[in-house]
Amino acid sequence: MNQLNVFIELTRLKKPIGYMLLFWPCAWGLTLVYDFNDNLNIYFFYLLLFFLGSVLMRSAGCIVNDILDKEYDKKVSRTRDRPLASGKISWKIALLYSGVLCFLALLVLLNFNLFTIILAFGSMPLAFTYPLMKRYTYWPQLFLGITFNYGLILGWTSISAEISLIALIFYFGAIFWTLGYDTVYGYQDIKDDEIIGLKSTSIKFKGNSKQFLFICYLIFTLCLVFGGYLMEFSWIYFLFLIMPIFHLFVYQLKSFESETPEICLKLFKSNNLFGLIVLITIIIGKVF
Repeated sequence: MNQLNVFIELTRLKKPIGYMLLFWPCAWGLTLVYDFNDNLNIYFFYLLLFFLGSVLMRSAGCIVNDILDKEYDKKVSRTRDRPLASGKISWKIALLYSGVLCFLALLVLLNFNLFTIILAFGSMPLAFTYPLMKRYTYWPQLFLGITFNYGLILGWTSISAEISLIALIFYFGAIFWTLGYDTVYGYQDIKDDEIIGLKSTSIKFKGNSKQFLFICYLIFTLCLVFGGYLMEFSWIYFLFLIMPIFHLFVYQLKSFESETPEICLKLFKSNNLFGLIVLITIIIGKVF
């Protein structure tokens, strides 16, 4: 039981926000391309596959992240009690767990077409080098955005077996969504990160954080609008876009306080609901 608890803690399974933020772009991409006049069983089966893949790959990524950041995590108040940083588990056992999770993710991936499988393998270097970026650049959140939203492309190609301009536009916008929410998340650790010499957009734009978030969310919103236009969605889609726009610009920006970690965490977690809102909006665009 103790080892099971350590595994759950190591993979953050009790914190679903991580794998849900990985899952929503997959669901967006799949929903954008899927023909709802076809058998919906395939749609829901693929949604399930993407959900399982998101849980497995996010769990494996957490382990690799903790292995690489073990010494840094010891110096940050929020992370010093993580299993590897606190010595509850060795890095060798943790690496074994990660390997098993990746193997299970491969079994999920093999259910898709060859093009999607090849693209998914292309994302692996991004997934496992992201933790290193905060040591060398102030833009680790950008690398996270490129990595975390890659599933949008995979969701699209799982049905069409090719990449289109529409998929790339939504993917580009989603990168800036992640750039925004992970900057908010980074303000929880900004004091510790500055002391130990780590970099982030939270540090780079300290003092201009709301302006930076506004730009990120504006780019994402414009991509939602332009992508919907190219998809030839009806006016109902653009009407429902009011909901995600309200969430980003009224709820998140108005409530954001960079010096209050509790608020930053709350706003970060609210992006799970936001992902669902965007999915519903896309479904409405497809159906109506």
